[in-house]
Amino acid sequence: MLKAIIFDVDGTLAETEEVHRKAFNLAFKTCALPWNWNRALYQQLLQVAGGKERIRYFIDQYDVESVPVGNPDRFIHEIHREKTACYARMVANGEVVFRPGVRQLISDAIERGYRLAIATTTSLTNVNALLQSAYGSEYSGIFEVICAGDAVTRKKPAPDIYLLALEMLDLPAEDCLAIEDSRNGLLSSTRAGIATVITPSIYTSDQCFDEAVLITERGRTWQIPCRPKDRAGIGAKFHP
Repeated sequence: MLKAIIFDVDGTLAETEEVHRKAFNLAFKTCALPWNWNRALYQQLLQVAGGKERIRYFIDQYDVESVPVGNPDRFIHEIHREKTACYARMVANGEVVFRPGVRQLISDAIERGYRLAIATTTSLTNVNALLQSAYGSEYSGIFEVICAGDAVTRKKPAPDIYLLALEMLDLPAEDCLAIEDSRNGLLSSTRAGIATVITPSIYTSDQCFDEAVLITERGRTWQIPCRPKDRAGIGAKFHP
């Protein structure tokens, strides 16, 4: 019996990745770095989960300039802190909104008594900024569990963030449904044993989603399996 729905954030609740890309570039400029992540490069970098991990991968794999000798962890942390601040300002300015259908899906799920959780590799600051923008001061009571950022050491596609969410919900995997937008997210949730619906985002539409129980299409209405006493189910339209 389905008891809880666990959401990814970036690309799933909202099309955030393009705003993240712009925030990274603003942070690079603020930190006086001659780096620029265009869309093609950023799509490649998205194969690496986590902002700090993405910066480290970029430094290691692209032989970039302007990396100081010394403490790379501190250098990466400073860039990421500035990027997070840039992103929060952009969200507060209304540059990020929920994808069509998401708000109604959440509302219907709450009305029918489903427990809601978040499992994401983005930082807790970013999650709070998005939810604050969408719901104002009421956002804290919507998601019972929020697992984000560095709550686990191993990021997606490792199952750790979903395993933590299951632990905090105190539910078995078979009582939950995950909603994701990416291959890494799908592997993370399914490796934790959770059935997963995929709603591809602008940066993930060409990825492989063979393990998903359902892949939504543009404008398609889909229904979450309903409880025996609730034959209506939950429908929501997503527009990748």
